[in-house]
Amino acid sequence: MEQTHYNIHVTGRVQGVFYRKSTLQKAQELGVAGYVRNQPDGSVYIEGEGFPDKLDTLVSWCWNGPELARVEDVRVENGEWHGFVTFEVR
Repeated sequence: MEQTHYNIHVTGRVQGVFYRKSTLQKAQELGVAGYVRNQPDGSVYIEGEGFPDKLDTLVSWCWNGPELARVEDVRVENGEWHGFVTFEVR
């Protein structure tokens, strides 16, 4: 199975609720590489690379996120491969 790259945009109450740290933990658990960062508009942006089933599991998790998050929408696009080795918070 070939690995792929997802660009994930998460909107709602996703800043100030440990969304990035929780995403880091979930991505590491799944073996997904890439990063997560807050956006100026209050959303969270994730770039992830890995096997499609692991990325799909991460996307499903994104719909809930950590306990205090209130996710309104999760948009996913295929992106350009960067060859990330680890997952980090930016």
